[in-house]
Amino acid sequence: MDLTVLVPVLLVVALSIFFDFTNGFHDTANAMATSVATGALKPKVAVLISAILNLVGAFLSTAVAKTVSEGILAQNDQGLPQITAPMIFAGLMGAVVWNLLTWWLGLPSSSTHALFGGLIGAAVIGVGFQAVEWGGVLSKIVLPALLSPFIAGIVALAATYLVYRVTKMATVAGSSTAFRHGQTVSASLVSLAHGTNDAQKTMGVITLTLIVAGFQEAGTGPQLWVILSAGLAIALGTYLGGWRIMRTVGKRITDVKPPQGFAAETSAASTILISSTLGFPLSTTQVTSGAVIGSGLGKRLASVHWNVVTRIAFAWVVTLPAAAVVGGGAAWAASSGIAGLVVVLVGGLAVCVGLFLLARRRPVSAENVNDEAVDADRIGQRQTEGERA
Repeated sequence: MDLTVLVPVLLVVALSIFFDFTNGFHDTANAMATSVATGALKPKVAVLISAILNLVGAFLSTAVAKTVSEGILAQNDQGLPQITAPMIFAGLMGAVVWNLLTWWLGLPSSSTHALFGGLIGAAVIGVGFQAVEWGGVLSKIVLPALLSPFIAGIVALAATYLVYRVTKMATVAGSSTAFRHGQTVSASLVSLAHGTNDAQKTMGVITLTLIVAGFQEAGTGPQLWVILSAGLAIALGTYLGGWRIMRTVGKRITDVKPPQGFAAETSAASTILISSTLGFPLSTTQVTSGAVIGSGLGKRLASVHWNVVTRIAFAWVVTLPAAAVVGGGAAWAASSGIAGLVVVLVGGLAVCVGLFLLARRRPVSAENVNDEAVDADRIGQRQTEGERA
């Protein structure tokens, strides 16, 4: 078999599984941040439950995977995407680099938009603007990205308001304990929903690559080994825990109490599950963050830390174009053949290793995830004052 065909396919499969792994520890906060922040679940128990349910969720549906493999990139007369396996590899590298960068910064950016941004950038540089199905991008990526955080936030706001203002359950003795138990169920639903949506994106990329390379017929869904690989990768990443982002979602956006956590998780799970059924590759990060913001507004307007929300919103806006730039640059480098693929691989690995080493300087783990987080600018200010002294 021609190595110029086989090698890019193998690289895409390997990098897709690694991306799914980073998706797991990057997006663990989506499911468990509020439960850990309120004490409803111990951190290691929370990520174990989340990992198992992410794996289960990966087997429940393939609608999102088909959207990724068929609905984003334009097809030729034979029903095949115009993008090639090396371009897909380059786009994936852009998504992985952006995922790890935002993980290091503790920003709950969208792994979904990082993936699509990388693929779009690679397709535009490698083929041209005609290689992208822009109508699909607008209807299945942009509009859901704009609407889903607000929908989840409004539902969470209303649910939290009802709990605190109407039923007065939050002030009844023992109600916090009841809500903590309820959070076990609601957080589990978010984890299940996360598996039905995010794991499928990797399945879609691998399936797209197999179709492009001629190893699978156009119009077919993910094979069993693809589903299993994606499910196991995201489950493993989830179990290792995205503690840095979990701290941001659970502690920095608002001071989450058990009733708020239950409302936020239930709202997020409902939104994600409905979107997965419809085949929308939703950003679970944006949905969960929007639900947490809504739960803060539902309790008390002043309880939301808007400076942190602003930073998160900025990450949402720049994720897709930033990943597109990285993916496009990688596609340009990979266009020279096997040597170009090696350059992209080595460069991407170097960046990933560098970010891991930087993260080790100030680690966040299960033991300190609920400690009061100090903003980066305040840390810098204290260091400067210490140097002056």
